[in-house]
Order: sequence, then C-alpha cells, then structure tokens
Amino acid sequence: MNEVETSVREREIYKVTLAGSLVNIVLVAFKFAAGIFGRSAAMIADAVHSLSDLITDIIVIVFVRISSKPEDEGHDYGHGKYETLATFLIGAALLVVGIGICWSGIEKIIVFFHGGSLESPGWIAFVAALVSVVSKEALFHCTRIVGKRFNSPAVVANAWHHRSDAFSSVGTAVGIGGAILLGENWRVLDPLAAVIVSFFIVQVAVKQLKECIDELLERSLPDDIERDITGIVLSFDGVSQPHHLRTRRIGSHYAIDLHVRMDGSMTLREAHDKASAIEARLKGAYGKGTYINIHVEPNK
Repeated sequence: MNEVETSVREREIYKVTLAGSLVNIVLVAFKFAAGIFGRSAAMIADAVHSLSDLITDIIVIVFVRISSKPEDEGHDYGHGKYETLATFLIGAALLVVGIGICWSGIEKIIVFFHGGSLESPGWIAFVAALVSVVSKEALFHCTRIVGKRFNSPAVVANAWHHRSDAFSSVGTAVGIGGAILLGENWRVLDPLAAVIVSFFIVQVAVKQLKECIDELLERSLPDDIERDITGIVLSFDGVSQPHHLRTRRIGSHYAIDLHVRMDGSMTLREAHDKASAIEARLKGAYGKGTYINIHVEPNK
C-alpha cells in the first residue's frame, strides 16, 4: 500500500470513527439524562453500553494510526498486529458488556418473581431508546462500509459494536414500552428483553475474539483463498508444482510464502522476472501491502 492509499485509508477511517464518537457523546448524555429523569434502570444500562462504544472509538483511532506505520528496524513486517490487538480489545469490551447486561437482567427477573416491584419508566426513556436504535443502526452501516472497503478488521469490529448498541436499545425500547403500556405485571419485559439481547452481543464478541486469536496463533488463510493463490501461480507459463504454501494475516494484510518449480535451463534473470510477475499478480489480487516470498526451484 503506497503513501497516498495509506493516507486515504487513514482519513476515511478517522472520519467515520470520529462521526461515531460525536454521535456516541450525544447519545451517552441523552441516555443518562433520560434514564435519570425517566426513572429507567434499563436506559441507564443502555447509556453505559453507549459509553463503551465511545471508548472503543478511541481505541480504533489510536491503533489504526499505529498499524499504518511502515516497517522499521524493530518491526520487519510492519505494525499490522496492532490493529489485531485493537480488534481483540473491542471484542473483549463487547463480551464484558454483554455479560454485564445479562447479569443485570437476570437479577431484576429474580427480584420480580420473588414478589419485588420494578419501577415504571417514563416516556422520555422510550424516546431515547428509539433515537438510539435509528442512529446506531445508521452508524453500523456507514462504519461497516468503510471497514470492508479498506479491509480493516478493527473498523468492522467497531461497526458491530454500533449494531450491538442498536440491539440493546431495541430490547430496552420493548421493555420500556411494555412496562408503560401493559402495566405493573409486565414490567419484567424490560430485564427479559435485555437478557435476550445480551446473547446477541456475546455472540458477536466471541466471533470477533475468535478471529483475533486465529490471527495471533498464525492460522492459515481460508482454503478458498489458498486455492485462488495456487490458481494465480499456475496461470503463468513455465511455472508448475506450487508447494510449501504458507499463508497468514498481518493485520489487514496477507502474507504468502510458497515454492514453485521452473525450467532449470532458465537464466537467473528470467526466473527473477517470472517470480516478480507472479508477485505483482498476487498483489493486484490481494492488495499492494501483501507480503510475498517466492522460492524458485528447478524442475527435476
């Protein structure tokens, strides 16, 4: 990835992340106010969830800048793993929030079924939940588009954090609306919906964490990508028997290491030019930041 592409990537990532941060700041303030004045514990919990989004925005801004730095004396393969670390932290934050929402909801359900009463929330809390659903779903789509466009796992993870907040607000809206419209006997809908939503949040968190752990443990790229790599190599005349293929991710980039066979009577210049052409084709397919090492062996 050249300097211009890197600059565009950073600028677009910062733009969508800063937009998300501004929305989160407004939502956090609005939700806390609505939770306090609307006497809604669920809305206060939702505000805490939005606050966690704001924290992950900061993580993305800091780590994407670090991961975009080129290789140096201490990092021969660049700084892409810092983005993986950011994704891991976001996934861990999602997991903690999901478990926290579940725990809080279960406690309220137990209180309710033991004869305890749950406080009725006000309409301002319901309005705040609807505003959160709409704004966070919009942020999810905008952030995910940028993350996919620039192949940034951290930004995609942050997009899913936006959606988890939208899911949380859906549950909050259902619970608050049910408590207001159906009366005291149905106030348990609030914590029940929160528990259901928490399972979606945990599911997304586990998926993000699994991808990070796979990368940190040097898991190979998916089989279909490795088959495509082999197909690209074999598309060159005079190149055969690609073997010892090793692949992995380094942040948002791929690393490809393989051996190929060529005619033993080729000159060193011809073999070098052929290997360079293969490298260029692979970088055209998987990005200019792809790390490629091709070892040439003579046909037996």
